[in-house]
Amino acid sequence: MNDPIARFESNVRGYARSFPAVFESAVGSTMTDQAGREYIDFFCGAGSLNYGHNHRGAKEALLKYIAGDGIQHSLDMVTVAKAEFVESFRRTILHPRDLNYRLQFTGPTGTNAIEAAIKLAKKQTGRSHVVAFTNAYHGHSLGSLALTGNQYYHHENYGSHNNVTHLPFDGYLRGVDTSSIFEKMLFDRGSGLPMPAAVILETIQGEGGVNVAGDGWLRQIAEICRVHDIRLIIDDIQVGNGRSGKFFSFEHAGIVPDMVCLSKSIGGGLPMSLVLIKPEFDVWRPGEHTGTFRGNNLAFVAAAAVLKHWESSEFETEIRQRGDIIRERFESIAARHQDKGITVRGRGMIWGLDLQCGDRASAITRQAFKSGLLIESAGVRDHVLKAMPALTIEIDLLQAGLEVLETAIEQVLAQETLVQTAPLETPVAIPESNTAKTPIVPILDTTTGLLGITSTDLSLS
Repeated sequence: MNDPIARFESNVRGYARSFPAVFESAVGSTMTDQAGREYIDFFCGAGSLNYGHNHRGAKEALLKYIAGDGIQHSLDMVTVAKAEFVESFRRTILHPRDLNYRLQFTGPTGTNAIEAAIKLAKKQTGRSHVVAFTNAYHGHSLGSLALTGNQYYHHENYGSHNNVTHLPFDGYLRGVDTSSIFEKMLFDRGSGLPMPAAVILETIQGEGGVNVAGDGWLRQIAEICRVHDIRLIIDDIQVGNGRSGKFFSFEHAGIVPDMVCLSKSIGGGLPMSLVLIKPEFDVWRPGEHTGTFRGNNLAFVAAAAVLKHWESSEFETEIRQRGDIIRERFESIAARHQDKGITVRGRGMIWGLDLQCGDRASAITRQAFKSGLLIESAGVRDHVLKAMPALTIEIDLLQAGLEVLETAIEQVLAQETLVQTAPLETPVAIPESNTAKTPIVPILDTTTGLLGITSTDLSLS
């Protein structure tokens, strides 16, 4: 790819390296680059495009709104677009689920919602400590970064994490109910854990490797928080908005959090984030927490349009059908490669294929991209393929994308097997001076797929 802006953009860019193309247009679950090549999208804007690219209903509503000179920016002033979104959200999402929340609009990104929720929990409880979990991902601003488990994103100069304790997520310790660890630490004055203001968690850790918390574990955490008057905050930024199979991911467990953070797809593909707050915990003073772009009226318009999907229970059925197709294909792949230790996990329409090796997953995502499929890896070692197509993807396109992915997986695994079993055509000559202390060892470069040699000095001198 001839990247026209690489010389001018910061080194921090990431997805431009993973998907080296200059994209020009997109509709539904298909993206097209400048050369006219089409790609099936299993990446979904990292979860911000649950309803696909340029959703027809949202697009029509936006064009009409802009043509009518609708308000574009309004901070937190009342506009027709904002009122229509709030009413639609209340009528379509909250009321049918018997949920009573106030809405706080916090800005364009998910981390804005996280910062606001944590700040409010500390204010309301009068405490300063927060419990998060291993492999969590909550954002990159300093407060949300402190809650994030992946050390790749941390730097010693980024600030103190003294008021955050990371406890083991469900399944982190095999065979151990980690909610009981949390409960014991709260009762044990020798644990070193202060009584926290809040517990924050993702019910499915998307960036952490598609780690799914059990419903029973979630209920235990919710009960512990209730008993100790700790605010339970659910980060539904990536796995809310239908990604888990229900609008809110916590619905599966039958719990009602004190606060819920939403972003990504809540804006119908446009920047928007909000915190849902139980009324009794909404102790903000007017103007105490603000944000310039918390009044993105274009996002309100798009959001109200895509919420129409949830007016019928059939949408959940469609999500479940598509999710089953992904799960069944992943389970088939894993069963065929049991010797590789490949496993499957997920829920709804977010599924992970744990390949046990970051280099292997990277090779597969690169091969898939060459074959016309966008898919990313997740987990602290980038060892999990994360399939996250739009909830609205056509069945035939979903199956076509899975076919591309499976072919890429088979190609990479076959190449691994070929290289690992290939004999050296010429015996490696070991220099006489090295025979006493430095064996020459064949190695496999999993990035290039080439067999090479290295020497390992085992001497103590």
